[in-house]
Amino acid sequence: MAAGPGGGGCARRGRWGRGCPVRGLLSGALLLLASGLRRGAAELTDGNNEHLKREHSLTKPYQGVGSSSMPLWDFQGSTMLTSQYVRLTPDERSKEGSIWNRVPCFLKDWELHVHFKIHGAGKKNLHGDGFALWYTRERLMSGPVFGSKDNFHGLAIFLDTYPNDEATERVFPYISAMVNNGSLAYDHSKDGRWTELAGCTADLRNQNHDTFLAVRYSRGRLTVMTDVEDKNEWKNCIDVAGVRLPTGYFFGASAGTGDLSDNHDIISMKLFQLMVEHPPEEESIDWTKIEPSVSLLKSPKDNVDDPTGNFRSGPLTGWKVFLLLLCALLGIIVCAVVGAVVFQRRQERNKRFY
Repeated sequence: MAAGPGGGGCARRGRWGRGCPVRGLLSGALLLLASGLRRGAAELTDGNNEHLKREHSLTKPYQGVGSSSMPLWDFQGSTMLTSQYVRLTPDERSKEGSIWNRVPCFLKDWELHVHFKIHGAGKKNLHGDGFALWYTRERLMSGPVFGSKDNFHGLAIFLDTYPNDEATERVFPYISAMVNNGSLAYDHSKDGRWTELAGCTADLRNQNHDTFLAVRYSRGRLTVMTDVEDKNEWKNCIDVAGVRLPTGYFFGASAGTGDLSDNHDIISMKLFQLMVEHPPEEESIDWTKIEPSVSLLKSPKDNVDDPTGNFRSGPLTGWKVFLLLLCALLGIIVCAVVGAVVFQRRQERNKRFY
């Protein structure tokens, strides 16, 4: 079992929250560089302890898990605690387990770092099903979506290791995001494609090195990045604007197995507060009353799979075909009119020579 991230020296530079202090001129240069970059990876928290919210974080030796003296986390189902990891499911069939923070999060801007490990004896396509990270109104409610409740309220990040849709072109394991106001159901037969905001392929199973995931929510922008290639750097996975999430929801993680199985281990979950300024007009908003939603230019249902893990435009729907035909017809009419005018002028010009 992989241990936690390296704690000594400068072994993990370039990773959110696990870099080394930079001093002197180098520090100034980096600050100047960071100030000129666009919002994104450059503005992610440095992971210093002053930003770490311990009441929402799960770290070894897992103090407060299931304890009445430090009531921070609850777990249920097949979840098992050890000195090195929290195992949501063992590599056995028909298991489901979860772990949930007891303290609601009232931060408007946050960043979650997850150190995890998915591994098992199953060979290619003979393992499953993956696990989910949650920021939801509901907690400790088992169900069919990676061991947790369907029709949830909030945000879910799915790390799916098994393709249920045999016709998919998607490469697994696959990471996807979903925002739900309770009205949407996760479709396992299509691997959640119809309700997916965005996603990417990530080779995160049975790795001999540490694997990490980072989820950042700030000013309505949801960003997910991975570090699963042992390159000591983050890789873009999901970046979606127009996401609205309320405060007062709970963080959690869950996993489930069916006929196929894997060990799904959480080694740490660290939540950092992002120090972000909001416009004055947002001061009067009651963030606990906001309904989870996403402002999209198109519906996720209009997306189909791309072997690279990204989206491309889906098949044309009826109204799109109608608009294309209408534009084509108008184009033909315009060309015909222009052609007739040109032909008539040429005829008049030719008559002058007779």
